[in-house]
Amino acid sequence: RLIIRNGNNVEAPPVYDSYEVEYLPIEGLLSTGRHFFVELTTDSSGAAAGMALRYEAFEQGHCYEPFVKYGNFTASDPRYPVGTTVEFSCDPGYTLEQGSTIIECIDPSDPQWNETEPACRAVCSGELTDTAGVVLSPNWPEAYGKGQDCIWGLHVEEDKRVMLDVRVLRLGAGDVLTFYDGDDLTARILGQYTGARGRFKVFASSADVTIQFQSDPGAGVFAYRQGFVIHFSEVPRNDTCPELPDIANGWKTASQPELLHGTVVTFHCYPGFELAGTDLLMCHWDLTWSGDLPSCERVTTCRDPGDAEHSRRVVSSPKFPVGATVRFVCDKGYVLAGAGLLTCHDRASGGPKWSDRLPKCIPEVYEPCHNPGVPAGGRQSPERRLYPAGATLRFSCAPGRALLGEGSLRCLPGHPSRW
Repeated sequence: RLIIRNGNNVEAPPVYDSYEVEYLPIEGLLSTGRHFFVELTTDSSGAAAGMALRYEAFEQGHCYEPFVKYGNFTASDPRYPVGTTVEFSCDPGYTLEQGSTIIECIDPSDPQWNETEPACRAVCSGELTDTAGVVLSPNWPEAYGKGQDCIWGLHVEEDKRVMLDVRVLRLGAGDVLTFYDGDDLTARILGQYTGARGRFKVFASSADVTIQFQSDPGAGVFAYRQGFVIHFSEVPRNDTCPELPDIANGWKTASQPELLHGTVVTFHCYPGFELAGTDLLMCHWDLTWSGDLPSCERVTTCRDPGDAEHSRRVVSSPKFPVGATVRFVCDKGYVLAGAGLLTCHDRASGGPKWSDRLPKCIPEVYEPCHNPGVPAGGRQSPERRLYPAGATLRFSCAPGRALLGEGSLRCLPGHPSRW
């Protein structure tokens, strides 16, 4: 139990009793004389956090010297006579609350400040646009509350990026601190942390970072200086991947001049060389390339020439090295148009090449059969001068006559064709 009495002994009247009011008033306590009597009693129920009191004496006819925890102030007169104005500011990471930024010493008969000093607190959430600053866990260095969901937005110049210097990180097992690489919670996660860690740094890829802190609603009592202290600052933008070297016997093209994340570089080889490895590399968000640099290697084989329709091929070597041959044989009823034998030849400039184009197998064309004539007293069906190979010619006799010999003839394909 804490009792503060307005006097110099245990009989003096109390101005504060912790049994009646849990917290001391923010504006503090003023004695009517030169004394305060502080009385603290404890029992055997267990350990407690303790207390800390600040006091000061001030000259009669003046206001007392203001005080703001986790902040500073400037005064128009350091002796604080009537008419003095005081302007308050908070330490980095803290926000002014519960009072005015500027107060004035008034009332010559009883000098006093026209308002109480403001309080500087580490608050839950905020939007910060300074080039550098501090983000603190709520109520730092006091314990943060349970069941909190806080969001801070950090925004620096567009041509810069954000660097986070995490100097203190001591969280409960169910509490989570998350950094997002952008201006909302849908951005890529830079890191997610719980428990305790030593000092470390995190670099964003852009000018915006979102910080989210969530504390377990079912957690127990938190300890003093449990939370986090994060210093942030803008640093030069470095969102380009390292320059890729040129490849021997080839060249590269990029999707854009600067190698920003998302840029795609495509590799090509000169004639006579082929690419070993991937032909595309992408600059990832972490400013690394998606794979290893490819190379252009000398081509020592011909490409597969392909198949000719209505044919079969005879290959001397399945990988088609220099000197290999491919012979094409057409199916029955088809004849070859083009070279029937291809040979893989090496060249001084460019890669190996086949000796000729891929041939074709086209339907074979036969000479027609001439009309064999009509027997006396007979007829032909059909009656033509020329009959194509494979055609059938039928004969019949006039009434009263009988057919001697075959009733039909077929034009047999050949060179020449014959009946």
